[in-house]
Amino acid sequence: MCSRYFLDADGNIIAYTFRVPVNPNVKKRYNIAPTQEAPVIRVDREGQREAVMLRWGLVPYWSKDLKAGNRMINARSEGIEARPAFREAVQRRRCIVPASGFFEWKDLGRRKQPFAITVPAEPLLGFAGLWERWKRGDDDHVETFTIVTTEANTAVAGIHDRMPVIIPQGAIDAWLSAPAEEALALLRPYEAPMTLRPVRKTVSDPRVDVPECLDDAEASWEEDPQQRLL
Repeated sequence: MCSRYFLDADGNIIAYTFRVPVNPNVKKRYNIAPTQEAPVIRVDREGQREAVMLRWGLVPYWSKDLKAGNRMINARSEGIEARPAFREAVQRRRCIVPASGFFEWKDLGRRKQPFAITVPAEPLLGFAGLWERWKRGDDDHVETFTIVTTEANTAVAGIHDRMPVIIPQGAIDAWLSAPAEEALALLRPYEAPMTLRPVRKTVSDPRVDVPECLDDAEASWEEDPQQRLL
């Protein structure tokens, strides 16, 4: 499961990396959490890439409640093309979720230690995503997205059994626009060298979105259990 990630790059860098026009709403983010808005890359009606802000947590177009997205922040790659919530999006509404890395928590018994997971050779990653448009009324709609996950690679497996699908830069066009059968072949663990670095416990609070979320972990949580950045 990927329940938190970060994007330590501004809109200009994202525009250059993913070959899209600059979206002024794209800002650096240090702790992106479900139900929040975040940038995704998709293809518009003219077949051109664009960067848009969508709500994290996919809500199928047929859903009766926006809260359905709270359960669909991730889409398991295995059998994704057959699941009712995702099968139409797999065919027509695939996207890329820009990220600098993601967070996972390792169970240490008395506590869970958050880790920031990155790919040293690639400061900006593209997670495989799907998006949907949910109508809230006749003239109102909400666009949402989910991150596709796969089995953890060797590096991540020591912390968690799942990880986001990372699409290599050379395969982004295929994920966005190729026939579904070709795109589905990209849904596999990313085996490039990765860095797992313990970070501050403040990242565990989804309300906290500050650069300090990426600082090295505290020497001891017991030294100041009330310490918090807000």
